[in-house]
Amino acid sequence: MSDSQPQQPSSGSHRPSGGDDGKAADSAGLLLCGARLVDGRTVDVRLGGGRIEAVGTTGSLTAGATRVDLGGYLLLPAPAEPHAHSDTALSADTDGPESYDVQDIQRRATEAALLQLGHGATALRAHVRIGDVPGLGALEAVLQARRSLRGLADLSVVAMPRLLTGAAGADGLAGLRDAVKMGASVVGGCPDLDPDPTGYVEAVLELAAEHGCAVDLHTDGDDPARLARLAAMAGGLRPGVSVGPCGGLARLPEQAAGRVADRLAAAGVTVVCLPQGRCGGAQRGETAPVRLLRAAGVRVAAGSGALRDVGNPVGRGDPLEAAYLLASRHGLRPEEAYDAVCSAARGAMGLPRVRVEAGFPAELLAVRGERLAGVLSLAYSRIVVHRGRVVARTSAVREYCDSAAAVALDLPRQARTRDAPPPP
Repeated sequence: MSDSQPQQPSSGSHRPSGGDDGKAADSAGLLLCGARLVDGRTVDVRLGGGRIEAVGTTGSLTAGATRVDLGGYLLLPAPAEPHAHSDTALSADTDGPESYDVQDIQRRATEAALLQLGHGATALRAHVRIGDVPGLGALEAVLQARRSLRGLADLSVVAMPRLLTGAAGADGLAGLRDAVKMGASVVGGCPDLDPDPTGYVEAVLELAAEHGCAVDLHTDGDDPARLARLAAMAGGLRPGVSVGPCGGLARLPEQAAGRVADRLAAAGVTVVCLPQGRCGGAQRGETAPVRLLRAAGVRVAAGSGALRDVGNPVGRGDPLEAAYLLASRHGLRPEEAYDAVCSAARGAMGLPRVRVEAGFPAELLAVRGERLAGVLSLAYSRIVVHRGRVVARTSAVREYCDSAAAVALDLPRQARTRDAPPPP
């Protein structure tokens, strides 16, 4: 079961940056011309009905579709965001305390999702607090944002109660049931904050099994026995269990962490790490030991966590930055790092796999550049395709003053127009 049920693209007020509305793009199809693939080929890609219809050599596919020139771009399967906090996103940018007003949360959640869509994430999983001060208002606001984003991005919601055990946890359990009825497709929360972490996990898993929901839990992972018990309880649960950010695993002795990794792998539990920093559900900001986990056979996805809230006031919410950090700081090859924000992230969210091949979903990201390593380093200009149509464009132009050295060496640059004044 995926996080989000498929929705038909809206033909309302939202339009892709190219100026075509969703209906026109669907009926005419889309032809992506001259795109470079990771294997070095330059191809044309024809899209239709929300899927990739054909991939062929440049100029080999028939016209009749809207053309998008991707010369100079690397074409990739679109990344996904498995760990967003939409209810608190952008709250660090406001004066005064965080607002729990439904309209304020909906506005911030929508703006945050569009920012992340511009980065390339066409599917997002938002962890939303329920109970205490927000009650179910924050959940209602994010669900409203999900409806307003229909056709632009797929947004699913994880309901996160604070307590689930004892007398104080009765309200949390009732709220979690209400959240599922309202539309939360994933259940989760922070068992580390409950007086009975094991009881918390048991309550979440029982409710998930009852309603057929996925599970996504926040845990630091610094208690190996507790994490091993979680893995034992979660093994075999469908549609799946994710835990994160698990930065505490990096503080354990390697042998102890390795034993826990083996348990997680055997149970089929995904670890969602946060290379860009902490989130509100994490007490510290370490990144999980991704190489150790991968070596044990654990599926490791990477998310963004906090997007400019109190957990990380400078959070970017950029999956390509997460992949860059996995490559630069944790020693993953660029292909492995991108897999963590793409295939592994989509798998953790129950979404279908995407490849740039005929028959696969048309969820694509084009980034100016020739090779994946360069794209992760300088991912400035991006074109995002969701369900077969362009839904976001980001264009960056770098200009330099005229330089004899640059001309003599024939250095690459993005040229300005003849009439444009030189940069100051």
